[in-house]
Amino acid sequence: MSIETEKKYRITAERAVELAARLEARGGVFLYERFEENLLFRGGQLDANNAVLRLRRTDAGSFLTYKEKAVVEEGFKSRLEYETAIDDAAAIEAMIGRLGYRLSLIYEKRRKAWRLADCEIVFDELPFGHFMEVEGSVDDILATEKLLDLSELDAEPLSYPSLTAKFGQDEEGVKAARFDHKES
Repeated sequence: MSIETEKKYRITAERAVELAARLEARGGVFLYERFEENLLFRGGQLDANNAVLRLRRTDAGSFLTYKEKAVVEEGFKSRLEYETAIDDAAAIEAMIGRLGYRLSLIYEKRRKAWRLADCEIVFDELPFGHFMEVEGSVDDILATEKLLDLSELDAEPLSYPSLTAKFGQDEEGVKAARFDHKES
């Protein structure tokens, strides 16, 4: 179990390039680049706990995450989270369905991750925009904001699932935000 604390910013593609260069100049270490497909499930006890199950498929492996609703305070989001790597995403998806949970959202993401001091910094591209997240303790996030001079950026209060619900397309009753894979 962990408490995830992060701050998210909506940025442009050009700003992502500028910030990555600034991050590297300040000693940031590039960790990875990957494509993700995120499936969110709701229903039953999840709804009672205001929580979701997220099944994330990446080229580096698959992960199952339980997330409770975030508490948002001064741009920082904190939430209870349990996450584990899984070997067979299709089997886990089938089990989740058999337990009565329903697929409610799908969103795809292209992510580039960095580490700076005690924070993970990610640049995410989703079909509805570009974002930067800084994850760590509140003090570490504030120090990273200062080090990278992020004062000109506004925090994005909405989560990717909320943004998907707002901007996604309906796919047989499931909100989805997908890239046009024909362009790849």
